[in-house]
Amino acid sequence: MAFVFGQEVKKLDNIGNENPNQPSFKFQEEEFDFKSIKQGDVVNHDFAFTNTGKEPLVISNAQGSCGCTVPTWPKEPIAPGATSVIKVTFNSAGKSGSQDKTVTLNSNAKQNPMVLHLKGNVDKPAEQTATSPDKK
Repeated sequence: MAFVFGQEVKKLDNIGNENPNQPSFKFQEEEFDFKSIKQGDVVNHDFAFTNTGKEPLVISNAQGSCGCTVPTWPKEPIAPGATSVIKVTFNSAGKSGSQDKTVTLNSNAKQNPMVLHLKGNVDKPAEQTATSPDKK
């Protein structure tokens, strides 16, 4: 677009406007607190959601923040008004202390990317001292 002296240049107001029919995530929860678990425990959680848009929702990818956090997501389109789940497994082996693991969803939804959180604390196992077996 060329600039012309003496004429008002109109803004392109439609840049970035969202499609009013675009799919949209409505999660029951975007964060799950697994409280305290023992190191080595595995946490499984389902993040339930509804497509509140007017077009099918397609999740192209879901990725955990580390190899210990593995998501499983629906590969087929989710129809408007339909519900589904993102299944997430967190393996706490080798982890300790406060945890905030994320799953990033890439899709055609308004909320793209969408980030889900698994939070909690992983307790270290008690230090074991080398002792001889009890003799009776």
